[in-house]
Amino acid sequence: MSDAPAKDAKPSKKKTMPIIIGAVVAVAASGGGAYWYLHRAAPAAAAAKHVVVEHGIVAFEPFVVNLADPSASRFLRITLQLVVSDEKEATHILETPVILAQARSAILELLTLQKSDELVTTAGKAALKKAIAERVSTAIADVKVFDVLFADFVVQL
Repeated sequence: MSDAPAKDAKPSKKKTMPIIIGAVVAVAASGGGAYWYLHRAAPAAAAAKHVVVEHGIVAFEPFVVNLADPSASRFLRITLQLVVSDEKEATHILETPVILAQARSAILELLTLQKSDELVTTAGKAALKKAIAERVSTAIADVKVFDVLFADFVVQL
């Protein structure tokens, strides 16, 4: 047998203490990171749940109008919907023939003033939406048009 002194199978306290401290720090850091990640994602999900306001839709029959192009005879076929404050207001407009006719007339007058080269651009369509909303809001008292939706938009070139 050997004359060398037998070594204990147990490591000394000086060697195990840094390992234990390192393990505790690693567990605390991962727990803190998980807490931060889960609570950071929760407000983002809550922010995505914004309040949805139900608006009303006033749908019109398609408009077919001659455009104001001086060089050629061109026409526009457009189907649109107006977004108003609520469903009650939309129903009131649709069920009152005079109000519906006033809105349709205001839109028709505006459409006949348009030129094809302006309408085919994205900016031209956006300007037309804004103009329709303003024109109808002016033509019909106490009605605020929030948006104009195009369901069909064809310009003959």
